[in-house]
Amino acid sequence: MLKTGSTPRDRAVRSNANPNPNPSTGSAIEPIPKTSLMVALSNAGSKRQPEGASSSMQLTSKETKLKNSKPTPELSETGIEETDLSTSDEDASSWISWFCGLRGNEFLCEVDEDYIQDDFNLCGLQAQISYYDNALDMILDNDSFSGDIDGEENSEIEPAAELLYGLIHARYVVTTRGLNAMHEKYKKADFGRCPRVFCGGQPCLPVGISDIAHSGSVRIYCPKCDDVYFPRCKYQSDMDGAYIGTTFPHLYLMTYPSAKSAMTVQHYVPKVYGFKLHKGSK
Repeated sequence: MLKTGSTPRDRAVRSNANPNPNPSTGSAIEPIPKTSLMVALSNAGSKRQPEGASSSMQLTSKETKLKNSKPTPELSETGIEETDLSTSDEDASSWISWFCGLRGNEFLCEVDEDYIQDDFNLCGLQAQISYYDNALDMILDNDSFSGDIDGEENSEIEPAAELLYGLIHARYVVTTRGLNAMHEKYKKADFGRCPRVFCGGQPCLPVGISDIAHSGSVRIYCPKCDDVYFPRCKYQSDMDGAYIGTTFPHLYLMTYPSAKSAMTVQHYVPKVYGFKLHKGSK
């Protein structure tokens, strides 16, 4: 008879198939080989290492950027300040630019120094100006104008230098370079505009009523209505008309005919309740 029990051969086969049975689950726990464990640990270390390296690289790059972003702002700013200071010193040391920049002298342009240094252009002025040599040295900022002059003489030399420059300016503005310099000022309406309503804000030109010094203040000439007016600025009204002369505006309009506008034909007509006034009633 065949028995249903297990034979020694069956028990041996079962023992080989499940060598470490788990009593609770009935499944076997396979041990982890040492080689696979070492590989896993090495991979974990290799993953951590790049993170540290990347952070250190980021810090290094930030430091490099900070060093590069600091170039030399102080040096550059210092350089700009030095340039500005040197420019301001040059402007301050130039008597001509200082005098033309004074309030009320907007009608004057800066005369070239080479024009002043030519004795031919100054012919006849020495007899009209006291302290002529000292005044000329002051205008040209020559070293010969030293501080040995006392206060009283210096107070007399300064107005002499202003008068000498004004008379030189009247001669300079009728030259080609002077007309070009005044043309730039005319285009910007630096000489003012006509106060007459029907002229529509026509730019004016400065003019003197006499070529002799201390004979009258400067006026403004309107090329549209062909009349002269007082400047609106009281400081400009104090300037001597001989600094411009009687020739400049008319020679300027002959040189630049496009600057002269057409003569206006519109005139104001006084009326009373819409009726014109009789000439005899005025």
